[in-house]
Amino acid sequence: MKPPPNVKTPAQYIASLPADRAKTITAVRALVNKYIPPGYHECLVWGTIGWTIPLSRYPDTYNQQPILYVAVASQKNYCSLYLMGAFWSESQLEQLKAVFKAAGKKLDMGKCCVHFKSPEDLPLEAIGKLISEISSEQWIEMYEQSRLKTKAGQAEKAKKNAPKASQATAAR
Repeated sequence: MKPPPNVKTPAQYIASLPADRAKTITAVRALVNKYIPPGYHECLVWGTIGWTIPLSRYPDTYNQQPILYVAVASQKNYCSLYLMGAFWSESQLEQLKAVFKAAGKKLDMGKCCVHFKSPEDLPLEAIGKLISEISSEQWIEMYEQSRLKTKAGQAEKAKKNAPKASQATAAR
């Protein structure tokens, strides 16, 4: 459910939702804000409330968008909590599965998100702890490592490691 075009802030996003969804998103937003480490910025990104590494801090992204760490969104039939750390880190993913199991809650996962209808569907404090475990510095490092695995990243690495023409001439 993409917000109307005039929605530019997280508060406006919540205000644009039906009352029950606004209450749910507000509760999960409060949880994220409680646990998010310093260095992340809350904003509206891709039609969701997201916590990102702002471009003012790290502008060199592959798509010229801030690096997303966590997001929460109201979809047509459910809400989604995007926990990018759990999908970039096998240990975080295993911890996520374990906290749902330990709490006796059903884990309904999409490709990179957890679906839920109400905050009661989530082991909130355990998710908060997972969110708090990856600092913004670590997230940037994880992003950079993932980019090195792409074709573009490999080409950039090869370009950096290639001898410069002046160095090659001097070596002759």
